[in-house]
Amino acid sequence: MNFLLIAHCTGFRQNPNMIHEDDDYFMTKPETKPLNDPLPIAGIGRRLAAFIYDAFLLFAITLAYGLLLLLIKVIFNGTDHLEDVQPGPVLQWLSFAGWIAALISYYYICWRKQGQTLGMKSWRLKLQQPDGTLASPEQCIKRSLLAPLSLAVFGLGYLRCLLPDRACMHDLLTGTQVVVVAKEK
Repeated sequence: MNFLLIAHCTGFRQNPNMIHEDDDYFMTKPETKPLNDPLPIAGIGRRLAAFIYDAFLLFAITLAYGLLLLLIKVIFNGTDHLEDVQPGPVLQWLSFAGWIAALISYYYICWRKQGQTLGMKSWRLKLQQPDGTLASPEQCIKRSLLAPLSLAVFGLGYLRCLLPDRACMHDLLTGTQVVVVAKEK
């Protein structure tokens, strides 16, 4: 399943901007939208709908990560009295950090390769810089850390999207924007 998830995010050789020595696309640059025809900024409804779609994928990633932890526990401790073997606080924090890293990596891979997660693609949203290029690695990581905080503080970071500029707090802090892309014909 993780292969299918990564295959979707990477475009699985469907993205002409990917570098392949055997293709004619070698060393091409990503396409950018001209600045005189900017795409509309996404509103809060589309953003939250895309997040709900992505929540199902995040749940699947969480289940896969839990299975990985369980397999590691069985390998090191065996199956006898498995429920009696509990990790200490350090291992619990490491497990938690690994889970957060797994969730962040989903967004990072999708945003760096296409600018879209599966939920964003369904709702025709794309993450980009104001000049139309894909977000940088630093912007993707910052955004992955700040977006949950925008939601956790009673949704105030997302409610900022209701103002006329339609930018969420994490958009402003990372220098990115979420735009609505045109329908593919």
